[in-house]
Amino acid sequence: MKGYKKEESYDLEITDKLKESYSNIIENIGEDPNREGILKTPERVAKAMQFLTQGYNTDAKKILESAIFSEDYNQMVLVKGIELYSLCEHHMLPFFGKAYIAYVPNGKIVGLSKFPRLVDAFSRRLQVQERLTNQIMQCIDETLEPKGVAVVIEAQHLCMQMRGVEKQNSFTTTSAFSGVFMNNEKTRSEFMNLISSKLT
Repeated sequence: MKGYKKEESYDLEITDKLKESYSNIIENIGEDPNREGILKTPERVAKAMQFLTQGYNTDAKKILESAIFSEDYNQMVLVKGIELYSLCEHHMLPFFGKAYIAYVPNGKIVGLSKFPRLVDAFSRRLQVQERLTNQIMQCIDETLEPKGVAVVIEAQHLCMQMRGVEKQNSFTTTSAFSGVFMNNEKTRSEFMNLISSKLT
């Protein structure tokens, strides 16, 4: 009977460096890094951190460029509720939530699956929610050159919920707009109404 084997690929040199660092951290907080339950923890965390920060090795613009199509469509395109997971750069604790992305094409559209990939490319880094929101908007704006882009992110931050003020039910909402979403109140209102509606 064959045993279970999980196939993953990590940079061995980086993994070894991170393992040593996390082993020191475990020891410095008062735990025994050689205890059975923790013995492999430094390696696990080293691999987890590489996965959670893989956005540094991703070219977000190329994600969009891989699926751009010419199309005569000039109404709003909206993708709602894109799950995102990131790490706060101040405490390296997770924040997570959903992104809402809309754009008005200007002769070019993009494959819809590219938006979740774009969100991952920027969120899988040490981040602040404000910068993340702007980076997503700016990348779409510069790559597609649409008539406008709108991005809203709503997230919960464990640095607020587990430590500090310890407010478990708090949410943070950020937004970034360009073009018609910035200059046209009717278009911006339509976007805000759509993301708050319960369309199925």
